[in-house]
Amino acid sequence: MMTLMNMPAAIRWVVRIFAGALALGLITFGWYATRPGPFAFAGGRPVALANYAGHPTGTPQDFKEADPIARGRYLAQAADCEACHTRPGGVPFAGGLGFKTPFGTLYSPNITPDTRTGIGAWSDADFLKAVHEGIGRGGKRLYPAFPYASYTYLTDEDVLAIKAFLFSLPPVESVAPASELTFPYNQRWLMKFWSALFNPQRRFAPLADHSAEWNRGAYLVEALGHCGDCHTPRNRLQALDNTNKFSGTVIEGWRAYNITADPATGVGAWSDSGLADYLARGHAAPHGTASGPMAQVVDLSLSRLTPGDIGAIVTYLRSIPAVVSTDLPAVRREAAPASAAQGVPATLDPRGKAIYAGDCASCHTWTGVNPLEARASLIGSRSVNDPSAVNVVQAILRGSQRPAVSGTMFMPAFGAAHNDGEIAAVANYVTARFGARASSVSETDVRALRAASAHAE
Repeated sequence: MMTLMNMPAAIRWVVRIFAGALALGLITFGWYATRPGPFAFAGGRPVALANYAGHPTGTPQDFKEADPIARGRYLAQAADCEACHTRPGGVPFAGGLGFKTPFGTLYSPNITPDTRTGIGAWSDADFLKAVHEGIGRGGKRLYPAFPYASYTYLTDEDVLAIKAFLFSLPPVESVAPASELTFPYNQRWLMKFWSALFNPQRRFAPLADHSAEWNRGAYLVEALGHCGDCHTPRNRLQALDNTNKFSGTVIEGWRAYNITADPATGVGAWSDSGLADYLARGHAAPHGTASGPMAQVVDLSLSRLTPGDIGAIVTYLRSIPAVVSTDLPAVRREAAPASAAQGVPATLDPRGKAIYAGDCASCHTWTGVNPLEARASLIGSRSVNDPSAVNVVQAILRGSQRPAVSGTMFMPAFGAAHNDGEIAAVANYVTARFGARASSVSETDVRALRAASAHAE
């Protein structure tokens, strides 16, 4: 790979001019792009953690294991480390998972304690610098696909507990493929400017005006869980736009929906128990079932949290100001007609109904309500009530395999069984029959979603 040092002098000069112009642009843009921060909406008075009577950091009070490694494991699960550092079919934490971005593909590194290919030779200081500042051992700049701008709020004690857990794992010799980014995004040193603007580089400070449960939830959501990295839109420089905090965005080819207090397009109308059930088990009647990346978050992270921590997350989410997703209608709650002859416009592609009858109706029923298996019900699902039908298409293409929860494949993938036009037809049929507004997905849209698969294998 070409680096700045081995480029011809003329090219180095051009790169430096470009970097200077970029830095000036970043500084000009940064004064508003970096504000507000993740906690700005809450107001209140921050206090030093040492002066706060509650326990917002570390493991929760209802976590009963005293073993230090178990505590580190809990924090690593809350931080969802395994999901990003495990390729399909690979050894957990051994890296190699590819992330497709508009700028190319990034591969996650091995974080097992192998001294040659993993982090076994890293000191505590090395690990802290990577997690808090996005700078790896030897000064290598990390890309913000690793959410260090959120992890920077983690206490040193919690970061080192995670390190202790990782170092307790069997070392695995595994080298991730080299990242495949286009110029200038393959110039890691440019991340120095990004970090200067968008990494707050500070530890969590509780807000004295809020309850201990709220502060615990804030630490879980903003630092450990880094929920904003999926549910908050990004600005032009790929930093979180907290002026639209938690209002939802498309990431990894799936749509992460609005989780603000808006009752129509967010979670404002959800009960506390329903929200807790969705977080802990990936399903909440009558709101639907987690699929795609969110299902993985539930299975590998949220389902491992204590009831107290789930409750703290609910408390914190309840405080997020409402933002309306103007492209989403209110969710339809009534079941579809029991007769297959009713419920959809006659103008729909007839292939959609035929495929639904053959592949879908036995589980999802013609009404969209399955009285025997609530997770198969479609009525009330935000995805089915999204006119873009992004998640409906992805669920049809890739299925929903959740052995950690159900013990079996929950929904098979149909991407290999049907072509792009057929997938579009059945997605449009599903939203028309069971949603508030029919989608108009095209064959081209499905082809693009196939290509925008979350990960490169």
